[in-house]
Amino acid sequence: MANEKIINKKKEEVTKLAEEMKSAKLILLTEYRGITVDADTKLRKELRGTNTNYKIVKNNITKRALEEAGIEGLEDKLVGPVAVALNNEDYLDATKVIYNFTKNNDFYKIKGGVIDGKVMTTEEIITLAKLPSRETLLSMLAGALLGNISKLAVGLEQVRLQKEAEAEA
Repeated sequence: MANEKIINKKKEEVTKLAEEMKSAKLILLTEYRGITVDADTKLRKELRGTNTNYKIVKNNITKRALEEAGIEGLEDKLVGPVAVALNNEDYLDATKVIYNFTKNNDFYKIKGGVIDGKVMTTEEIITLAKLPSRETLLSMLAGALLGNISKLAVGLEQVRLQKEAEAEA
């Protein structure tokens, strides 16, 4: 039978991970099989820039932490080597970093995850990762609005000039 000290340590680990999962806006499960240490180090560095906690946890501990956090639907993703990425702030940046990493590393895959409390499939996560950033979307909106406003200003100026010409005649 397992040592009680070890069991208590694992219980603490499950509880800690479950608390992190409860407060996380993003929980991503990825398969890291076949990536090099250099590639993993590079990924971790990029994820630190987005305030993402990236760790490799035993599947059994991850499964129990998901259960304790009340998250269902990811149990089937916990097969093989699985890494967990957790972010409490902006889930889009971390998702983009991991998605871009998968494009350059054939063996690295997104298995699934949770975004703002909703379990997401791999396809849904990839779709989100392909979206432009919030700042880019806002600048696109501002550009579109500015273009329409300038067209309106030109049109009004033409109407004013036409009215002046009619008044003089």
